Amino acid sequence: MPTSRGRGRNGGAAIDSNGEGPISIESLINELHKNTDGLVKDGATRGDVKILSRTIKELRYAFKVFASYRDRRKLSVFGSARSKPEDETFAQAVQLGRAMAQAGWMVITGASTGIMEAGHVGAGRENSMGVNILLPFEQEANHVIRGDSKLVHLKYFFTRKLIFVKESDAVTLLPGGFGTMDEAFEVLTLVQTGKRDMMPLVFLDEPGGDYWRSWDRYVHKFLLARGYVSAPDLSLYKVTENVADAVAEIQGFYRVFHSMRYVYDSLVLRLQQALPTELVERINDEFQDILVRGKFVQTTALPEESGDGHLQDLPRLVFHFDRKGLGRLRQLINVINQGTG
Repeated sequence: MPTSRGRGRNGGAAIDSNGEGPISIESLINELHKNTDGLVKDGATRGDVKILSRTIKELRYAFKVFASYRDRRKLSVFGSARSKPEDETFAQAVQLGRAMAQAGWMVITGASTGIMEAGHVGAGRENSMGVNILLPFEQEANHVIRGDSKLVHLKYFFTRKLIFVKESDAVTLLPGGFGTMDEAFEVLTLVQTGKRDMMPLVFLDEPGGDYWRSWDRYVHKFLLARGYVSAPDLSLYKVTENVADAVAEIQGFYRVFHSMRYVYDSLVLRLQQALPTELVERINDEFQDILVRGKFVQTTALPEESGDGHLQDLPRLVFHFDRKGLGRLRQLINVINQGTG
């Protein structure tokens, strides 16, 4: 399985859906200057400016650290900081980190103890990245990532979660407390609403455990049954108690699918290989419900994608997505991955 993400969603100029064309980095920086200069005119308080200043500082540094590794796929691992080395979940996180590193991936965790430490133990220092949170009580980085140049320390949870979501190509969640639940629903919400590109989300229980199974039953009983989520939304995640299944789910997601982007009002799926004609026909038959108009068309890179570097040569599936049926979009990606030889 290819482990390079290429420039993907993080590179090149953005293409506005309103038809205004690419926005240059220079224009965006000028806009940033304009907005910060406006703080004086707005009468912003010292506290407001401190928050904004710290936010920009943290994000700038995190972007700089991650920039050197942006061509490698990364798995974010969430779970309890209280898990102990003798716990089954700790051992699973070690196995998961090791398996993903052997597959060429890097592993991002919150850099603390428990599951976060275990993921780094498995991946090893070379393949680990840490996003630590500065808390009122001391939270030191774990021994694997402590002092490493791939470790960043952030004050705000929202900047920390932004980095996790922005830089990850997959997420695995093991059992944990309020923080783990927060991260679980945050990433689910972002994928469900299209605020984050589609990626595999795996909820990993300990063997014979019912932590995520019980959570999944709750989702079915209180969210799905009452109409708060739709049935296709449940395709956005997978619950398993087997590390090998978790790894297979992540790797299988990128078997044919590579990445996605929008060009004006068209969704472009980049693919590792061309789809058989009969599969494109099947997709047009089964997924008309997520089209605003037209049909699914397999093509080469669009002219507007000239800045995509080596991704330029990948085949594309292009269509006018309704931007609402994200669960169905995940089902479409499953069909693409499973229906191509």
